[in-house]
Amino acid sequence: MKELVLQNDEDTNRLGKDIAKELKAAEISSIEIHLEGDLGTGKTFLSRSIIRSFGWKDLVKSPTYTLCEEYDLGDYFFLHIDLYRTNEAQDIDIFNLDREIDSKKIILIEWPERLRHIRPYDLKITFIHLNKGRKIKIETGSHLFSNWLKSYE
Repeated sequence: MKELVLQNDEDTNRLGKDIAKELKAAEISSIEIHLEGDLGTGKTFLSRSIIRSFGWKDLVKSPTYTLCEEYDLGDYFFLHIDLYRTNEAQDIDIFNLDREIDSKKIILIEWPERLRHIRPYDLKITFIHLNKGRKIKIETGSHLFSNWLKSYE
């Protein structure tokens, strides 16, 4: 696990771009990232940064009310999920997260602690409010981000 302090949105955006580089380089077809933390700590901001780093030009909106937003970029397919407003186990099932697709699938789940059935993650980022900025804790759940996390500052 690694802890970092992100002083501002620019630092958070840089983290998103760095994660996107690792996602692009990964040679697996499905990657899952869990984003935990209180309201307003930066989960959606980081998700937006990652998705835009792949070339998405349109709005990346919070899926708080829709529960899931999908972004198809041809070679990459994002499922951006927000479970804040649900306690129903079957809500996650309707997104068919484990479906096979031809693109590299990247799943971003905000509020994964609300899942009734724990899903394995490749990367988990926990956000904590600070007076100035935010502190994050980054954990890997697979080998995918291990080397990156060891050297990341």
